[in-house]
Amino acid sequence: MPKYNVKFIAADMDGTLLNENGKLDPSFFDLYQQLENNNIMFAAASGRQYYSLAETFAPVSDRMMFIAENGTLVMHKGQELYSCTIPKDSIDNIVNQARSVEGTHLVLCGKKSAYIETQDPKAVAEFSKYYHRCQYVEDVLAVDDEFIKVAICHFDGSEENVYPTINAKFGHNHQVVVSAKIWLDVMNKVASKGAAIKHLQHTLGFSFEETMSFGDYLNDLEMLQESYYSYAMENAHQKVKETARFMAPSNKEAGVYTVIKEMVL
Repeated sequence: MPKYNVKFIAADMDGTLLNENGKLDPSFFDLYQQLENNNIMFAAASGRQYYSLAETFAPVSDRMMFIAENGTLVMHKGQELYSCTIPKDSIDNIVNQARSVEGTHLVLCGKKSAYIETQDPKAVAEFSKYYHRCQYVEDVLAVDDEFIKVAICHFDGSEENVYPTINAKFGHNHQVVVSAKIWLDVMNKVASKGAAIKHLQHTLGFSFEETMSFGDYLNDLEMLQESYYSYAMENAHQKVKETARFMAPSNKEAGVYTVIKEMVL
């Protein structure tokens, strides 16, 4: 079977690269070494925090590319390559609006850490999956950091219970995206995984036609649009399937691994 001429691969984490239990298959590290041997860059492109991603990929984190916090922060070899921050006055408005929506729990995402002001056990357990460097504070608006995202969690569904209110208020001048069933992210208007990849294409010298990406949810749409070899997982949201050029087996079937082995390596 002919192989694709790919120089850069980006994969979402939850519902994509990770299995149905949210775990990374240990065989990934052998796959990563094969890609590296062929001078193909690989990036984890996720809504997760950089520190969380670095821990997950610890054996190769000093070499790997991380498109973290839905594209608002790109790190490589411990160095920041790109970031897209939100002004403090906007943060104040977003946080106050999020606080007013009943049933929400928010995470203020800074470059140094994530910050929370709830001690609800269910919420804290959920946050810990994605934010490994996380501080409890009485008031997130009193924190001194550079902010890249406000993440809002609603256990009854973010698309139904949070998106209408937040998008109506901030959608005209911010990126408001449903990133998972119970998560919504508010970012700089120009921020996305796709914008981060476009920046890397320009600065690292690979093209749209040499880019491959895998995703399953709405925060992956822009990334797929910036990749010729765009793959929706079998388990993806319908809009993702409509956007991607190609289909990959589900994350339960290690679809990312299968496509890379068959079509790239």
